Amino acid sequence: MPDRLLKNIGARVRDIRKEKGFSQEQLGELAGVHYSYIGAVERGEKNFTMTTLGKIAAALKVDVLELLRYSEIDLGETNKQKDLQDIIDMLAEVF
Repeated sequence: MPDRLLKNIGARVRDIRKEKGFSQEQLGELAGVHYSYIGAVERGEKNFTMTTLGKIAAALKVDVLELLRYSEIDLGETNKQKDLQDIIDMLAEVF
């Protein structure tokens, strides 16, 4: 998965986690993963599986698609349309 996608999805996880008032520890416990894993996902350092992303989404009580939306962080020189197409292409490979 391209780094920019990992960073964007991680930023969405962080944004939603904070909106819900969860710590990384709380989210990790709810999702069944270690809190340091949550931190790595949020920083875009972890190449997670769709299964893990589903667990995180369920713990946050949001649809997985919500985690694929763009956050308001500045990701620098990214082409959002290309990134969205990359996400669609990756999901098409999985399903």
